[in-house]
Amino acid sequence: MNPEIIFEDNELMVISKPSGMVCNRSRTVQATTLQDWIESKFSIFNFQFSNNSREFVNRSGMIHRLDKETSGVLVLAKNPEAFIKIQAQFKARTVSKKYLALVHGKVSPQVGDISAPIKRNPFNRFRFTVAVDGRPSTTSYKVLDFYQNPKESNKSKKYYSLIEVLPKTGRTHQIRVHFSHLHNPVVADESYAGRKTARADRNWCPRLFLHAKYLSFNHPLTGQKLEFEALLPKDLQSALEKREKIPLNN
Repeated sequence: MNPEIIFEDNELMVISKPSGMVCNRSRTVQATTLQDWIESKFSIFNFQFSNNSREFVNRSGMIHRLDKETSGVLVLAKNPEAFIKIQAQFKARTVSKKYLALVHGKVSPQVGDISAPIKRNPFNRFRFTVAVDGRPSTTSYKVLDFYQNPKESNKSKKYYSLIEVLPKTGRTHQIRVHFSHLHNPVVADESYAGRKTARADRNWCPRLFLHAKYLSFNHPLTGQKLEFEALLPKDLQSALEKREKIPLNN
């Protein structure tokens, strides 16, 4: 399970991370992580850097992360200078990120912004929640299509919305938390859709239906605008084909 390299030069590498790969090493993760993969590929992390480069080394050049089950585009820096410059773009919110997600229900309105503060759940440190004392968080979205289960009767039909999501801030689990807050949780989300719902989803969708499809930022050396896209993986495409598309105005 290796990432696909989309682009690479002397300053950075852009990859498509597969679902199931954890970004960071930890005591609880036994499988090969993205961090392991990076360090096996680049001997640069065996060198000594100044204290100013400590974050670059500790994160193995990873400027941002994706959740374990989330697939898609991710950028890595290959030297401390590139790391600092690209990281500054993330902090200034000049980086453009787009995700695809399939969520429960018919999202309404079909175009909108979700502005709701997020903080760590005080009852479960592995989850996050909307709370008045949380950090400001904003997610823009657009509904692309509605779907339904063609095998269900009209009275019991469940609806789904395929949405393009543009997070304006970068909070942990932000998309998942925000759509769960709207009562439109992401399909197969074991943390935020509820155990019963997620278990039923995984009968036809093998994992969290969330994919980082697009990333745009300026090259740290030339300043040129770079744009990258990763197609929807086969497992999610196959799951989507098990649902029936219906008109947005239906």
